Amino acid sequence: MELRKKYQAGPGRQQIVSLGEGGLKKSAFDLLELKAGETYTGDTENFESAFVILSGSCHISGDDFSFTDLGNRKDVFSGKPTTVYLPIRTGYQLTAVSDVELAICSAEADVRHLPRVIKPEEVKEVELGSGNWKRKAHFVIDQDVASQHLFLGETLLPPGKWAFPPHRHDKDDLPNEVDMEEVYHFRFQPKEGFGIQLGYTDDRSRDEAYLLRNKDTVLIPDGYHPVASSPVDALYMLWFMAGEKRLFIARPQDQYRWVAQYDHFLKSR
Repeated sequence: MELRKKYQAGPGRQQIVSLGEGGLKKSAFDLLELKAGETYTGDTENFESAFVILSGSCHISGDDFSFTDLGNRKDVFSGKPTTVYLPIRTGYQLTAVSDVELAICSAEADVRHLPRVIKPEEVKEVELGSGNWKRKAHFVIDQDVASQHLFLGETLLPPGKWAFPPHRHDKDDLPNEVDMEEVYHFRFQPKEGFGIQLGYTDDRSRDEAYLLRNKDTVLIPDGYHPVASSPVDALYMLWFMAGEKRLFIARPQDQYRWVAQYDHFLKSR
């Protein structure tokens, strides 16, 4: 099963991952690019959606909300994101103030929460790991943001670093893990850079490696999914999970459980 999706450049909204694709039960993913002054009109339909501004600025409005002058970063490596959460069955109009690019991360839902903006200053920044797997993460939509199924963030890997140890979250087995499918979307600095993602299950019925290029997307229905940047390229990863329990709980691979314990020990010092 090919779980890596290649981006096909083009104007407007591009569907990258459709509902039901690659073993995903709830998730869909789109990219939207607009030139300054252009407008896109849409409806979330049966999805709750997070509009993550990757670069540029825009306005987003609907019948009962109006969010203006959103976005202030030139690219994904330049600070925390501005994100708009829109609930199911919400019509909206998005107008580009400058050239703007957004990632639309969606999960099928049936509960309607309120539209809201998650500003950069509300995004939690944490440092994960140590050594060759030390990286920075932005938690954008977590348990403190009202949503039925979405959990969303960003990870920044410096050159030569890993998102490690390998972990999975495909079974409801509290307190060890919860069932949360996931989508990864990648950018590189420089754009010509590359990285690697592995995807495998305990029984190795799926045991794959993907060469990652700028704007690639990888679907993660199950299994372990570590990521590495090349020795000289910085890697950005937008990730979002969708599940019933909406918790950030994963099970490290037994072989590398000591890595998570080592990280915990260092942080407790």
